[in-house]
Amino acid sequence: MLLLSGALAGTAAVGYAQMTGYSSADLLRTASGRSFTQVLDLLERNYLYEVDEDAVMRGAIQGALGALDDEFTYYEPPEDNEIDAANLEGQFYGIGVVLEGDRSGKGVRVGTVYQGGAAFGAGVQMGDIFLEVDGKDVRAATTTEVVKLVRGKQGMPVTITFARGGNPYTVTMKRKEVPNVSVETAVLDGGVGYIALTSFYNKRASEQFQAAVQEMKARGVTQLILDMRDNGGGLLNAGVDVADQFMQQGPIVSLRQKDGKNRLYGEAEASAGDYQGKLVVLVNRNSASASEVVSGALQDVKRATVIGEKTFGKGVAQLPFDTPDGGRVAIVNSEWVTPNGRRINKEGILPDILVKDTRFPVPLNFAGSGVKPGTELTLLVDGQEVKAKAADDGVFKYVGEFAHRERSAVQGQATVDLQADQQLRAALEYLRTGSVSKDLQMTAEEAKKQQEKQADGEETPELPQAAPTPTPPAVTPAPAQP
Repeated sequence: MLLLSGALAGTAAVGYAQMTGYSSADLLRTASGRSFTQVLDLLERNYLYEVDEDAVMRGAIQGALGALDDEFTYYEPPEDNEIDAANLEGQFYGIGVVLEGDRSGKGVRVGTVYQGGAAFGAGVQMGDIFLEVDGKDVRAATTTEVVKLVRGKQGMPVTITFARGGNPYTVTMKRKEVPNVSVETAVLDGGVGYIALTSFYNKRASEQFQAAVQEMKARGVTQLILDMRDNGGGLLNAGVDVADQFMQQGPIVSLRQKDGKNRLYGEAEASAGDYQGKLVVLVNRNSASASEVVSGALQDVKRATVIGEKTFGKGVAQLPFDTPDGGRVAIVNSEWVTPNGRRINKEGILPDILVKDTRFPVPLNFAGSGVKPGTELTLLVDGQEVKAKAADDGVFKYVGEFAHRERSAVQGQATVDLQADQQLRAALEYLRTGSVSKDLQMTAEEAKKQQEKQADGEETPELPQAAPTPTPPAVTPAPAQP
C-alpha cells in the first residue's frame, strides 16, 4: 500500500472540501440507490436470522469499491486499521517475535525471537508453534489473526500456549514496546556495505535509513548494496527521502492525475550526508510502489545499477481517509512517473542485469484424489520416500517445508546467505569487476518466461492493502510482528 502526506494530501483535502459532496438524499435519486435501501429494509423486516448491521454495511462498502475493479482502492475495517496505525507509527506493544505462516495461510509459528523482548525472556524459541492465545484456539489462524490477539496495551499480560517438538507449553508474558525497525545493515567481506530496506510503511523509515547511510559512511564504505527485495512499499515521501540520499539534484518522482499532467512531487537536494560511492540496488518481483520509485529514479539518472527481477508494477498513489467506524478507505488518486517520464503502473522496473531470486526455492508439492479415505501413499522422489494420507473425501496432498528466512535476533542487524542468494552474489561480483558472469544471469528464455508469468498473474503475489510487509510472496510466507 502507498500513502501520501504533505502538500498533495493537503491539496486533496482542500479539493474535497470544495466538492458538493454526496449525501443519503443522493442515494435515493437513482433506481439502484433506492434498490439498495429497499434491500436493507427487506432484510431487517424479513430475514430469518438476526442481521449484523455493521457486517452488512461494511460488506456494502466492500462491494461498492470492488465494483471499481481496482485492487488498490479499498476499505479497511477498524480492527485491521488499528494494527496498521501502530505499524505506521513505528512502534507497538507485544512479545517481540516475527511470525511465519505456512503456504495455506493457516497455522502460525515463531520465525525470530528478538533479544530484549518478552518472548526472549520467557524462553520462546524459533519454530515454536502457536496453539492458543488467552484461551483462544489459533491452530488454524492466520498471522494477522494472531497479531490481533497478541498485541495489546503496554504492560498487560498475555498467556500463550506453544508447541515445541510436539509438546505443548504455556507462558504468560507482559507486553513490551516493540520498535518497528524497517532497516537492516551489515558490512560484507571486502568492506561492501549492505542495507536492506524491508518496508516504507513506517513513519520512522526515513530516519532509520538516514542513520544506516551515516553508519556506512562512518565505517568507510565506498561500495554499497541497497536491498529492496520483497519490499511492498509504503509512504511515498519515505521513498523520496531514500532516493535523495543518493542523488544530488533533479526530480525523483512526479504524479500524474486525471488531467494527464505531470506534477513534480519529489526533488533531490545535495546534502553533506548523501552517499556518493558506488551503488547497486537489488529488486525482485515482490518489490513494489515506493521501492519502484526509488529503483526507477536511481536507474533513470544512472546513479545505481539495478540487479534482480522485473518488479511488481504498482505505480499508483492512494489518499487515505478515516471513516466514522474507525476504519479507513484508501482511494487511488494518481499514478507516478520516473524522472525520465516512465510509467511504473502495470509496467514495473526492468533491472539493468536480470538475475533470478534463488533464496527460497519452491519445495516439492503435489495433490490428487480418487483414492479411498485414509489411504497412505508413498512416492519415491529423487531416491527419497514422500508420504501423504488421503482425507475423508479421498483427496491427498503434500507440501514440503519452505526454506526458512533467517533473521538476526537483534533488530537492525542483517543476516545474509551468499550460498543461497544468487542475486547478492551477482551484486558483489558487479561491484568487484564491473560485470556479472553469464552463469549468474537469467537466460533470455528464463527472463521471457518469468515476465509472461507475471503478466498472467501466475507468479505475482497480491500486494498488501494495508500492511507493513508484503502479503505472502510466491515462495515464502511474509513476516508479521506482535
